[in-house]
Amino acid sequence: MAAYAPARYADFHILHPLPASLLNRGEDDLPKALELGGVSRSLVSSQSWKRAVRLRLEDELGEHAARTRMLPLRVADALQAAGWPQELAAFAGSQIVRSATAEGLRTEENQRGITSATLYLPRDVLDDLTDLCTEHRTHLEEALATETAAQTVPAKQARKKPKTEAVLPTPRVASAIRRRTATINLFGRMLAEVPDAHVDGAVQMAHAFTVHASSAQPDYFTAVEDWSTPNEAGSAHLQTAFFTTGLLYRYATVNLTELTRNLNGDHEQALHLLGLFADAFIDVMPGAKKTSTAPHTYPHLVHYAIRDRRPVSYAAAFEQPVKHAPGGGYTAPAVTALSEHAGALNRLLGTRRLIGCGYATLHNTPVEHLGTAYAGFDDLIDALTKTAALTAGAAA
Repeated sequence: MAAYAPARYADFHILHPLPASLLNRGEDDLPKALELGGVSRSLVSSQSWKRAVRLRLEDELGEHAARTRMLPLRVADALQAAGWPQELAAFAGSQIVRSATAEGLRTEENQRGITSATLYLPRDVLDDLTDLCTEHRTHLEEALATETAAQTVPAKQARKKPKTEAVLPTPRVASAIRRRTATINLFGRMLAEVPDAHVDGAVQMAHAFTVHASSAQPDYFTAVEDWSTPNEAGSAHLQTAFFTTGLLYRYATVNLTELTRNLNGDHEQALHLLGLFADAFIDVMPGAKKTSTAPHTYPHLVHYAIRDRRPVSYAAAFEQPVKHAPGGGYTAPAVTALSEHAGALNRLLGTRRLIGCGYATLHNTPVEHLGTAYAGFDDLIDALTKTAALTAGAAA
């Protein structure tokens, strides 16, 4: 029996100042918020930031994936574009989901047969599946003809609707759906209907929230009518939008053990993806309302820690909302709160499971309890991956 090796995690802690912005809205079209420590805070959901990071990584790697329920419709569209008759193309698309498993994937027949579950697939799977349909076109034509003939049988003669049989080879369809990209290995995939298609995510990302009290602020605006009639002044549009400002605490962790396992033990690729994720998590922002707010700031401070056994968030450092400094600003008090919380945790937990840590910041004085100071984010990421490399074998 293999010796037990505790999981290894790379934790990321970021303090990120934002000007007037609206990165994330709820169903009421207002900025998202949460109650924490007895006061209201502005919130940016992990889903919105994770999507922005995922799309950046896909561009960096040239491996694009899609979250979709539209697979049968997209297959049908591709086949029609290749010259297939509409009815045959639609039948082939439906056969993709019917042939994916012994029973077929669940679909929504009142929504043109889209899948009930959202699939997370490499985009080029579409090419593989349309090629498979082309290879089996004769079988699909025969099956469609049989199904059409059965539908013409008078109702009195048809005892019950015959079950649609799989025409395409299930192992090949299932294999295409099980394929992964780097981002699928990082963020995971929930797909219980196809055996071995589920992937446990290696990335855990928290909702970002302001370290201080913050509320939505109104912005009344008008759009002037440029082609107004003579002697008539007015606006074409009047509305009140809302935005938030503040200093966010952002946290994510990468389970290096899980990532290496998802990559079939490829330590080098795991370290490469860790570095790319770190760069994207630091650099990328959700794009909502960017044309009207342009909130293109960078983090004030980024801290990483490589840990054994379990990750550690510093969100509790801000359970008590930070008060602004005497001259204004939340950044310096927030850095102090983060540093003090990290030091208190190190005393409480000990450093036996803290493998290495460091930080990079705009702060003009050294920050205690966060490890080695690095001049910039590039140096920080290099140090992160080197520290992770020392532990890669144990993380397998």
